[in-house]
Amino acid sequence: MDKKNKMQAEKHLTGTLVLSVFAAVLGFFQYGYSLGVINAPQKVIEAHYGRVLGIAPPDRFPTSASEEDGTVPVTEPWVSTEATLAPEDDPGEDLGTSSHILTMYWSLSVSMFAVGGMVSSFTVGWIGDRLGRVKAMLVVNILSIIGNLLMGLAKFGPSHMLIIAGRAVTGLYCGLSSGLVPMYVSEVSPTALRGALGTLHQLAIVTGILISQVLGLDFLLGNDEMWPLLLGLSGVAALLQFFLLLLCPESPRYLYIKLGKVEEAKKSLKRLRGNCDPMKEIAEMEKEKQEAASEKKVSIRQLFTSSKYKQAVIVALMVQISQQFSGINAIFYYSTNIFERAGVDQPVYATIGVGVVNTVFTVISVFLVEKAGRRSLFLAGLMGMLISAVAMTVGLALLSKFAWMSYVSMIAIFLFVIFFEVGPGPIPWFIVAELFSQGPRPAAIATAGFCNWACNFIVGMCFQYIADLCGPYVFVIFAALLLIFFLFAYFKVPETKGKSFEEIAAVFRRRKLPTKAMTELEDLRGREEA
Repeated sequence: MDKKNKMQAEKHLTGTLVLSVFAAVLGFFQYGYSLGVINAPQKVIEAHYGRVLGIAPPDRFPTSASEEDGTVPVTEPWVSTEATLAPEDDPGEDLGTSSHILTMYWSLSVSMFAVGGMVSSFTVGWIGDRLGRVKAMLVVNILSIIGNLLMGLAKFGPSHMLIIAGRAVTGLYCGLSSGLVPMYVSEVSPTALRGALGTLHQLAIVTGILISQVLGLDFLLGNDEMWPLLLGLSGVAALLQFFLLLLCPESPRYLYIKLGKVEEAKKSLKRLRGNCDPMKEIAEMEKEKQEAASEKKVSIRQLFTSSKYKQAVIVALMVQISQQFSGINAIFYYSTNIFERAGVDQPVYATIGVGVVNTVFTVISVFLVEKAGRRSLFLAGLMGMLISAVAMTVGLALLSKFAWMSYVSMIAIFLFVIFFEVGPGPIPWFIVAELFSQGPRPAAIATAGFCNWACNFIVGMCFQYIADLCGPYVFVIFAALLLIFFLFAYFKVPETKGKSFEEIAAVFRRRKLPTKAMTELEDLRGREEA
């Protein structure tokens, strides 16, 4: 960020803006908490499921052949020993069936969170336009409170069903919030701060993950008595967000462009910007409003059928797919098991270490994103994750031959998370809002959100089975996908740093067929000169 932009950013950073962004991103804190909370207490909850269902929980990932001498196992650490925990008088077939039932219920407990997100993500545009950004975030908090109550009271009913239902309802909230929050933050942020404030979404996520991991330690809440409280605790953040949002101004862009309330938009801008003259941003909104009026309202179907939005939609979807299929949620959901497989003695503490590294490098990315730009950080992050995935695979594959390979695997996991937070983590959340103007933005955010949640569900539901099938080579799949994502981003993803919505749209117009692009570019230049 150059000196002029830095001075402008400091000028625009008011207490009201900070409060508004903080209140909004609490929705992402709940998202992160829900991602990480299911990880540490997995064995405790599975054991409870087993007692409720009358079956024994599996011990999937033994890491030592003998507790007495601590030697490296003779068998591969990926081989399941489910049958060893089942009652001796049960037939083998029933033992296998029991373990598969537990695996199914656990996978549903993890992935139903993403199902809720998928379902609700399509309604983001409608509820955001109907109620306004702030009122919509207020209303959807009810879903978070209901979902957390279901999980917090899980021991008073069929726990597996209450947890699955609670995760689904919480996912409904997070699906709506993950669309409404970037929409609101991008619309209240000045251009000079849009990227830095946009990365706070990811900071809130990783903070939620870290806190859930720490609270999930067995001597805190991750034990047989307290795990329902652990699962339902993010309801506190929902209540805090509800009361803070009552103090926040509505998006001036929404007021001006959607409702035509000029004076209210000016008042909102003055609250957000302090004593700055709002007329420059009002003029930009007027230009955007005229463009949105000429575009009319864009539906999801039109978003895919109109050639005007084709390239931007492809980029928006691919950055979301890149984020989820990079393999990061396999780490977030199952890192404790992965560390067990890597031969780590205290995998829960290693998982918390991942959370700490995750948070630190997200803070660093807040400062990097405006200095280095979105595209370069996204590319660097994907390539770093690719190299880390290969190193992780080598470490896990050779663990049975060389005990020190556990350190290679562990370092690779930490690097994998670091490179994720450099670019593929934070950037997809706000770049979609930057790629589209006011007209198509709600439909684009809803579509991108559905894509993100669908990929999240696939990883959460299938990773356990794929890991059992592929063994230590499971991250080869993610390495291949990361290579594809890197090549796509290199050739297709534009730089949005410091650009207005009109300038970003012009980038895509210039990438169309030469003759058409030339004509549109000439028209654009003519309008600018006029």
